[in-house]
Amino acid sequence: MESIWDLVALGEALVEFNQTQPGQPHYLQGFGGDTSNSCIAAARAGARVAYLSRLGEDTFGDELLRLWANEGVDASAVERDTQQPTGLYFVTHGPQGHSFSYLRKGSAASCMTPKWLHRHAAELLKRSKLLLVSGISLAISPQAFDTAVQAMNFVRAAGGRVAFDPNLRLKLWPLERAKASISHAVGLCDVFLPGVDDMQALMGLSEPNDIADWGHARGASLVVVKMGKDGVLFSDLAAGRHRVPGRVVKAVDATGAGDSFNGNFLARLALGDAPLAAVRYANTAASLAVQGYGAVAPLPTRAQVQAAMYV
Repeated sequence: MESIWDLVALGEALVEFNQTQPGQPHYLQGFGGDTSNSCIAAARAGARVAYLSRLGEDTFGDELLRLWANEGVDASAVERDTQQPTGLYFVTHGPQGHSFSYLRKGSAASCMTPKWLHRHAAELLKRSKLLLVSGISLAISPQAFDTAVQAMNFVRAAGGRVAFDPNLRLKLWPLERAKASISHAVGLCDVFLPGVDDMQALMGLSEPNDIADWGHARGASLVVVKMGKDGVLFSDLAAGRHRVPGRVVKAVDATGAGDSFNGNFLARLALGDAPLAAVRYANTAASLAVQGYGAVAPLPTRAQVQAAMYV
């Protein structure tokens, strides 16, 4: 069966309120949710993208559907919930960087179930090249964990590949449960997309080469270790290991940097770029994303990334 989706992601989308003046009660309303951000980044990179989630039957849910429609992200399998709300979060900025506060307990997305997945997304998943899930997709509820694992198994059985970013949020679950659940998920993925800070907290690993080795030992054939301003370490079991340095930019908000990287990397990978070329493209895209406020608004287009790569 021919693939019609380059990338499908499963998780929770949220409405974002991002503080634009540190210490002041001024917030820019936007959108967030790691996997949703990555879908939009991938669509702007030229990929055919679909998103799987649930939204409240509320104004915020309406706004997210309009966002995806405007960005070319297929949301036909997104279900509306008349009882549970769309989640929200706030971003504040200070000397230690940005921090998050969430209003997402009992959200519509956290009520996703394997039965819902089978009913709404079976055919879509069968026809996708890549599925992206994250630690947040697993952490928002026990039934969401089961749903994400089923989706990962479903895609691999159909011949697609699975990408996983641990994206640790300890406000969502205890560390020991996060360790066990994330380790299980890494064993089901082909592409592992960790950040150094997350792996330090999860497994006590701070050296990128050790993190790459850990991911390969659990079955991932590609590991991309995101190191913030220091760039990325790319490790391919078939083609070796490379460091791609970070780009020097004036960063104002790193909220969606990792999501931008993930979406752009997976888009270019699905569209046929060599993995290392896809890493370099995504590294440039992430450097552009941190130069504006919010998780979605600064995500670059393909033309912007291509122009920046040759500066």
